[in-house]
Amino acid sequence: MKQGLSLRVSQHLALTPQLQQSIRLLQLSTLELSQEIEQMLDDNPFLELSDDAAPREEFGLAQADVKAVEDDERDTPIAPNNIADSQRNTEPTAPDDAETSTQAADQEPSWEGDGTSEVRPDDTEWGGDAPARGGDPDAADATELAGDEESLQSVLHRQALGLRLSEEDRAALRFLIESLDDDGYLKDSLELLAQGLAGDDEAERQELVQRFTVALSLLQHLEPAGVGARNLGECLALQLQAIESADPGDDAARLDAILVAQRICAQPIELLARRDLRRLSQLCRADEAQIKAAIALITRLEPKPGRRFVSVERNVVVPDVIVTRTGGDGAPRFRVQLNPDVMPRLKVHHFYANALRQHKSSGAGAADCAALQQRLQEARWFIKNIQQRFDTILRVATAIVERQKSFLVHGELAMRPLVLREIADQLGLHESTISRVTSAKYMATPQGTFELKYFFGSGLGTESGGNASSTAVRALIRQFVAAENPSQPLSDAQLAEMLKEQGIACARRTVAKYRDALRIAPTNLRRAL
Repeated sequence: MKQGLSLRVSQHLALTPQLQQSIRLLQLSTLELSQEIEQMLDDNPFLELSDDAAPREEFGLAQADVKAVEDDERDTPIAPNNIADSQRNTEPTAPDDAETSTQAADQEPSWEGDGTSEVRPDDTEWGGDAPARGGDPDAADATELAGDEESLQSVLHRQALGLRLSEEDRAALRFLIESLDDDGYLKDSLELLAQGLAGDDEAERQELVQRFTVALSLLQHLEPAGVGARNLGECLALQLQAIESADPGDDAARLDAILVAQRICAQPIELLARRDLRRLSQLCRADEAQIKAAIALITRLEPKPGRRFVSVERNVVVPDVIVTRTGGDGAPRFRVQLNPDVMPRLKVHHFYANALRQHKSSGAGAADCAALQQRLQEARWFIKNIQQRFDTILRVATAIVERQKSFLVHGELAMRPLVLREIADQLGLHESTISRVTSAKYMATPQGTFELKYFFGSGLGTESGGNASSTAVRALIRQFVAAENPSQPLSDAQLAEMLKEQGIACARRTVAKYRDALRIAPTNLRRAL
């Protein structure tokens, strides 16, 4: 075997820690990014949050980018190509020296934002309510009012105070009330609840089961009707019983409907969900007319008695990008800008950076200076990666708005088919980068606030040789169903034919898939409803 030397030239991609951080920050949502920033502010002493406008090297977009996107004075159309080519690089480059970077930061002009003191989406243009300005600062907002609402448990406890019970029965009733879920159901059985309190003591467990049985009967007679039920059928039966007791009356048809409805609730609930009239008629010993009247009565009941007492914490979507219309009706133009409320003002702590530079120039503590210099470099990398994150989001949003101008003007019926590859090719980025950018990022538009992924969809062929977006097809199906005759609802095959008349080739199974995605019931259930 003969030994020898050879040279080989090859290329490979190395995921540096800085590039890994840039990719991770890119896919974070606004809430996750704020948590990441808070964590970094706690860990790195060289990083601070400033309320003032920070220099571009510390954080902010270049002046050329802001003018290219907004340009309020000239009112130019969208031009994504105006964005600086230097920002197309997906991996930032490290500064050669910390001192040189600090001096460069001091010499660069400050980024003053978009020229406005506060930029928020104006919901009045989109049919929403205008935000209150200059009102009472002490007025409670919706979140505070929701927090002041009375819970289901507190309502039941107040009603239980009016009952004359022994201490043991009152304690058992209180325990069952606290065991209810948010919908007002008692999910755990009485035996399981008693076993959790008594353990292995069989006599005590039997006694607790008896007391819980009495307490459950009392609980099911409290308001709202149906509370304390173990399943949906029992919940509906309790409400029917309450209706019968509240208004006995002499209406024979109404009493007959209540009686048949109680029989239906005693049957498997799947039969009611399928509207199986023939099977229900056999089991309840009633004709189909009586079954239909009973089902109509059941549909007016509340399947979740505790729903109105639940304080739902709504997730308020804060858009990352704001799109406003600037052109007239003849030539509509749109301005794309980042939401300043989600852009953090980060900068390097100059006091600590200057102290480190002076300590380094004195030549003392080389090991300590190296560790601190690394933390300073991490702070600068973090700021640049966040800046690059917002730059990439702005570029992708601008490209999406340029492709979906018709949607912004006419709505979802004018949505064009769009895939990630088109935006990736236009911006010179990878499809995975576009996927990270469009995940959990939102855009406020004149048509509403949508996730960036909403603007992407497959295309269906048309008779003219073009493509129709799946979003536009779903909108057409929704319009067809909304305008149908309730007594003769449209089948999936009929919907496919109507789409074909519009020039869109869509199979029946595709129509069924889109209908399920829109949460539209099948033909037989729509006819019964």
